[in-house]
Amino acid sequence: MSKMAQHVNDSKNVSKKAGYKVPFGTVSVTLKARQLINQALDSGWVTRGKYVAQFEEKFAAIFGVKHAVAVSSGTDADALACATLYDFGAKRGDEIIVPALTFVATGNSVLQAGFKPVFVDVKRETLNIDPDQIEKAITSKTRAILPVHLMGKPAAMDKITAIAKKHQLFIIEDAAEAHGARLNGKKVGTFGAMAAFSLYAAHIITTIEGGMVITDNAQMADVLRSLRNHGIEGKFSFQRIGFSAKMNEIEAAVGLGNIEIFETILEKRRRNLLYLIEKFKEFERFFITIKEEKGEKIGPHAFSMIVREKAGFTKDEFTHYLLDKGVDSRNLFYSIPTQCPSYAFLGHKLGDFPEAEFCSDHGIHTGIHQDIELDQLDHMVAAVKEFLTKK
Repeated sequence: MSKMAQHVNDSKNVSKKAGYKVPFGTVSVTLKARQLINQALDSGWVTRGKYVAQFEEKFAAIFGVKHAVAVSSGTDADALACATLYDFGAKRGDEIIVPALTFVATGNSVLQAGFKPVFVDVKRETLNIDPDQIEKAITSKTRAILPVHLMGKPAAMDKITAIAKKHQLFIIEDAAEAHGARLNGKKVGTFGAMAAFSLYAAHIITTIEGGMVITDNAQMADVLRSLRNHGIEGKFSFQRIGFSAKMNEIEAAVGLGNIEIFETILEKRRRNLLYLIEKFKEFERFFITIKEEKGEKIGPHAFSMIVREKAGFTKDEFTHYLLDKGVDSRNLFYSIPTQCPSYAFLGHKLGDFPEAEFCSDHGIHTGIHQDIELDQLDHMVAAVKEFLTKK
């Protein structure tokens, strides 16, 4: 039996009970992970220990970097990466550039670290920050650019890197959804000074809950290790304002199991993604869908569909039809500064980020995870075709 076949798929069982023919998410817990969990429990030491250290080492090896620092969530990974900049000249209230369309945690983490998020609109065809709009958002207080590789599609890192170099800014990649993605042969997560990954249940490498920051900078890695543990250096010396953001041994055990089947999961998700990209060419008149362009290798999180203007139907009509056919989906996030009431204090108004707002108003994403088979994708495609025929 293959390692992939050995995993225990809790999410799939839940999805079956919920009646989904094409469930959105899944969780892979391997036999090795179960064994390590039991060993950790038997040892009586379940907080950060040897399994976390092993997981960090193996994660760093996947990306070919010198350091990986495990934390308690992807949000904490972003927040700690941002907070690291205080050791490199940044001050509280300085600015970090963030795409308007992303999961709200990206913006939240910037605020949690004591910085001001400055939002830049996206391109609806890529879902990622529009590099041509970044420079006009740069001020004397800008310290970093935090591009997000949404849905696992690489952001325009060549342009972003050039802008950052020109203005002497740090790059912190939010690669939460982009495990295994590449751009022009270079691994996503290795373009900037640091990269933050989410290890939440829905992602390719998961610890159920958890996050990871990778870097080649030894000083940054030391600061990150301090920040995750209340700002401690040594045994009990508090050198900076820190967080309580440690990963535990149980989570690391799940991660070690996932590392073993990382390539298998990535390959399966990529098969599903490329299959849907090909199938949806037939529906191009009605939807803008995620595409893999020249030089890109998407590390797939989900399959995005944006209902085009004048398509003749609404996103809600489409979503409800898919749900009736057993196809689970999620909204394509929000324009954080204009569609999330919690960000009203920044003073933005609807219309300030038209592309991000359009994507949110008209976009959804569906699962393409490792436990979805081609017959399930065929069921989804047939449901889309049936909906469009009726409309």
